[in-house]
Amino acid sequence: MFEQVIRPIHRRPLLLAALALPLFACHGRTPAPLPADRLPVPAAFPIPRPADPRERHLTNLRQLTDGGENAEAYFSFDGTQLIFQSTRPPFQCDQIFAMDLLGRNVRLLSTGQGRTTCAYFYPDGRRFLYASTHAGNPACPPPPDRSQGYVWALDPNYEIYMASLDDLTPIPLTATPGYDAEATISPRGDRIVFTSVRDGDLELYTMKLDGSDVRRITHTPGYDGGAFFSPDGSKIVWRASRPQGDELEDYRRLLAQGLIRPSKLEIFVADADGSNVRQLTANGMANFAPFFHPSGEKVIFCSNLAEPGNRNFDLFLIDLDGENLKRVTYFEDFDGFPMFSPDGRTLVFGSNRFNSKPFETNVFLADWVE
Repeated sequence: MFEQVIRPIHRRPLLLAALALPLFACHGRTPAPLPADRLPVPAAFPIPRPADPRERHLTNLRQLTDGGENAEAYFSFDGTQLIFQSTRPPFQCDQIFAMDLLGRNVRLLSTGQGRTTCAYFYPDGRRFLYASTHAGNPACPPPPDRSQGYVWALDPNYEIYMASLDDLTPIPLTATPGYDAEATISPRGDRIVFTSVRDGDLELYTMKLDGSDVRRITHTPGYDGGAFFSPDGSKIVWRASRPQGDELEDYRRLLAQGLIRPSKLEIFVADADGSNVRQLTANGMANFAPFFHPSGEKVIFCSNLAEPGNRNFDLFLIDLDGENLKRVTYFEDFDGFPMFSPDGRTLVFGSNRFNSKPFETNVFLADWVE
């Protein structure tokens, strides 16, 4: 959910400024291609784009979507598909879609109701998971009340669901009061990591692929979320807030109202069971969307640290000891949500670059140059 909220940052105040529907309603659905007249895309994909000479790690840049708000595109385990969230006609808020690496064969995977976020393929390439509010409320959730400054809403209707390309019927993996979302799967194919408020704070948990054997793995006050496993499944990386003093009091007050103020997020790494926690960044900026480099020895993440107080978010690399920080992208607006392909040769990310209209976010692929 937080990726979904932070993604259209370019059109919102600066980040640092602050059950149930009947199951038969979606039973037995198969992937639905969208009508051509409802796809805000040109006919030819992918779209080759000129390179920025400063972005030396990226070559053969190509654009896979063109129109709407598209983000959080993640590779399938075999590297042949992308699953992503998008707000595009006829939907008023994010739904889950899949496409091939040419930006073609786009199909709707979620129910078309509520708001969805954080989709991820299972190792078999057929099943997938995502978080959705549809069971608790089929309408798009209202925006958060900004009378308390820049805050994010923690919709209590978010639960995590599993479905399949062969049958889109969503099967709940979580069913607890409050927010459950931000789930990804280990390359080992054995555990899901996700964020939940079930114990009164926003913490990380893991569970088996069927939703059983839930284990809490973080225990420090503050938001913990957006976690991904390392290539060998032995570690996790995530973003977290660690408020102290008055900030902690403010955090708890807002959390009781189903809100969170994303003023500071830092990048952390730990073993997959939550032990051996290390903090990689300590710059006081908005650092998020971390993902492991194919070597497992570095992390790529998104941050506005190059221009503090600005809305220019770029991608950066950092070693697991917090050293050797290196800027990867230089576009003067939003670049975020990076993920390496399973073979490590390709990077997918979301960006505002080459927009057809203001406030659009699109999905890009680039070959990775080490």
